[in-house]
Amino acid sequence: MQTIFTVGYGGRGKEEFVQIMREHGVKTVVDIRLRPDRASMGIWVKAKTDDKGIESWLKEAGIGYVSLVELGNVFFGLLDWPQRYERLLRSSGDLLTERLKEIPEPICLMCAEKRFEECHRQQVADYLAGHTGVVIHHL
Repeated sequence: MQTIFTVGYGGRGKEEFVQIMREHGVKTVVDIRLRPDRASMGIWVKAKTDDKGIESWLKEAGIGYVSLVELGNVFFGLLDWPQRYERLLRSSGDLLTERLKEIPEPICLMCAEKRFEECHRQQVADYLAGHTGVVIHHL
């Protein structure tokens, strides 16, 4: 059975992050942030070219990187964002997650929040577990 990992980079440095990915055999980090290109994200920014930012240092570590902004939390900042995001996945989850099938596995869904309970990646993971039968492991 396929396993999909999830991780939040909050409070972590790139060395710790890479070590976690290697320990779990992650081949591709799937960035599900809505705006991974914000310069204020420091080492976690998705730069305009793959020789800079997160894509560059993951590549140096032998780990792939894919940004799927369509899985970003468009309801961030609203008090009821978990319910809204869950409704979005119920209505359009197949469309929003279809590109995941093309990504080299094993994958790790990445967002900013360290605790998955506070992040929309939990809803994405729950959706995938319920609709594709994958096993989810939060790192």
